[in-house]
Amino acid sequence: MAEEQNGTDSRDVPGPVFGAWTAADDPAVSVPVGLPVGVSDPTRRKKLVLHVDLNNTILVSDAVTGQGTLAALDSFLTGVTWGKMSRHGKWEWLSDAPSLHPPSGDAVSYYTQFGRVAGFTSLAGRRFRGVLKEHLELLRWPEGIKGDKDLAVRGEDGRLYHWILPSFFQLLRDLTREGFQFAVLFRTFGTDLPRVLRGVSRAVSDGAHPLFPDLPELKLSVNLTPGKIRCSKKNTVLSRAEERVSSQDGERGLYQYMSSVQGLGGFQDHFGWWASNTFSIRGGKPMWIDPFDQHVQHIFIDDNIRQNDEDTIVNPKVFLDPGGSDSRTASTFELYDITLVQTDLLRAISDQSYFTQRVYMCMENYERNLQQGAT
Repeated sequence: MAEEQNGTDSRDVPGPVFGAWTAADDPAVSVPVGLPVGVSDPTRRKKLVLHVDLNNTILVSDAVTGQGTLAALDSFLTGVTWGKMSRHGKWEWLSDAPSLHPPSGDAVSYYTQFGRVAGFTSLAGRRFRGVLKEHLELLRWPEGIKGDKDLAVRGEDGRLYHWILPSFFQLLRDLTREGFQFAVLFRTFGTDLPRVLRGVSRAVSDGAHPLFPDLPELKLSVNLTPGKIRCSKKNTVLSRAEERVSSQDGERGLYQYMSSVQGLGGFQDHFGWWASNTFSIRGGKPMWIDPFDQHVQHIFIDDNIRQNDEDTIVNPKVFLDPGGSDSRTASTFELYDITLVQTDLLRAISDQSYFTQRVYMCMENYERNLQQGAT
């Protein structure tokens, strides 16, 4: 177990493998708008287990840092705007529009160079002030409707904003209406989980969201008890209320637990372990993937997923054999847009179908990858 957490195992694996093809290999691949081709037949669909980050994925605020909506979105922009230092030690912008990926090989994000700075779009990032204003407007709580204590938040400017992105609730609606079996596990290092569970429960059970009053018709359940995942060199332990699963009994048990969950729930992951592993893949939020499982597909959605294993937030562990307990840590690049989705927060705000499109894309890429890996 310790070896798996302290390095990437590159052994050849018989049978279905990942890495034969990724969306990153073909820039012409477009995001499917409708149902993925490979799962149009309901009898062939796998159960989806969606691991969903909170801050800068479905929330635009942060209880730990105390950032409200404006500060959180302003801070997010420092990580998706790119430039470089000139020979004379002066910062030069290399793009005028935010993007998840650098526009050139020598570009670095403003955050990488200078760290997060307060008031970014009022100072060095003034050219992105319009982007901030545009997306704040899209986040506005519906005019004339009283703010809900669990679903709305008052920004630093005194205006009401959505606390949980509407695109997340649209995902729940879309998957249910298309007949998918799915579960959602919120995965966060932060402290917002209890409030998120309460807010989601009021939306899906009580119809409290003004844009989605029909959610109770979906008959979704929410487990309001937050769980914990704690990691060490010896083992990984998952606990929630009276439930407890440890990797000391084999990693297969953790996979089976996460694959069997129903409805919506959540776990606080182990920030200290990630920090002690220098914020690398080795200490990331664990997710187990079984390419031999014909019934379940796991997908992780998080803004800090990056194609740099020394600076990423999820530790994807792929089982080596059918029914076995041995796994290898796969590189982020290998699973990017297959089981790992780096959240584009700006698109998640501006496009209500964003999460649905991302999930459909992963489903199609996953099936394509398995087919190519088996040939």
